[in-house]
Amino acid sequence: MNMHDREAATFFHTYKRLPLEVERGEGVYLFTKDGRRYLDMFAGLAVNALGYAHPRVVDAIRSQASCYTHLSNYFLQEAQIRLAELLTRLSGYPRVFFSNSGTEAIEGAIKIARKWGSTRGKSEILAMSNSFHGRTMGALSLMDRPKYRDGFGPFLPGCRVMPFNDPAALRKSVGPRTAAVVLEFIQGEGGIRPVSAEFAQTLSELHRELGFLLIADEIQSGAGRTGKFFAFQHYPVSPEVVTLAKPIGGGLPLGAILATGDVASVLEPGMHGTTFGGNPVACAAGVAVLEEIEEKNLMGQAASLGAKLKDGLTGLAREFPALIKEVRAVGLMAGAELDRSGDGIADAMREKGILINCTDTTVLRFLPPLIIEPSHVDETIRTLGGILAQVK
Repeated sequence: MNMHDREAATFFHTYKRLPLEVERGEGVYLFTKDGRRYLDMFAGLAVNALGYAHPRVVDAIRSQASCYTHLSNYFLQEAQIRLAELLTRLSGYPRVFFSNSGTEAIEGAIKIARKWGSTRGKSEILAMSNSFHGRTMGALSLMDRPKYRDGFGPFLPGCRVMPFNDPAALRKSVGPRTAAVVLEFIQGEGGIRPVSAEFAQTLSELHRELGFLLIADEIQSGAGRTGKFFAFQHYPVSPEVVTLAKPIGGGLPLGAILATGDVASVLEPGMHGTTFGGNPVACAAGVAVLEEIEEKNLMGQAASLGAKLKDGLTGLAREFPALIKEVRAVGLMAGAELDRSGDGIADAMREKGILINCTDTTVLRFLPPLIIEPSHVDETIRTLGGILAQVK
């Protein structure tokens, strides 16, 4: 039996696996058991910011694992504190809580909003259509896409979803009972859809006027991917709470909630916790990732190579206007919306040795490691152009 047969016999059937058996990764490439090499342009869905087997990450994991792989959160842990110090310095937020994943960070943010609002007569949490915040019941309560929600209700009371990028709907939706508004400033799973300038301005005005919390989901877009540490920093907004995950564990399970001091203080000892959140090996890997991003100016590289990727995709849109409807990109977070399902194009790219992802049915999504080089962008655009030229 091959790996796919063994998986089908033992796993819950919840994943659509790619027909590859990966043996190892190195830099921006994956190598399969049959000897093929693939340029990975979606990097574990934005997790592998430094690609594969990065020496600094590997050394950090090995060093921490030789000391201990787990204590409990009864103990102070150097790796946790170092990562917290890095995150607070790079983000400007004074307090951190570590979770195991992005969806757990969202759950914690919901609890913070409800606790904060409980003494202010505010309990309602608003979220945006077409968003994705995770798979747990709290996260699903902030989403409206049937693909993820159907059959799992009822959901948390007091959570409503309003139209994304609709300033008029935002004005009608928020009110004195609004505890928080939750949103991705660039929707990732929803097709690389950025918040519009008008929507962001309206949100900022209502945020100041009504005094609700603003919660930024930076799980896919954070830690430098957009050319800034957070995607929301491209807009005139000041969230009180930010959720992070994906790249900050260096490929190991790790999430985080960042918050302003007054908001973080609503959680007192015993009110929230986790057994594995802030695992020391994951935190050690996270320190290596963030130090490398800062020291090598990978945020600047994300901005410059992101512009090159966007220019290349825009050129293809001009060349194939009947196929590509729109290109949306901020840094190394890019999407090309097609006039049809993108699965066939993604499959054809894989056959040519380049891995991209299709999301929201019609959007080709590009989330490459921050360490890619101009030649990788050129190869991707050249290969995609050749495939599009053959589409009937």
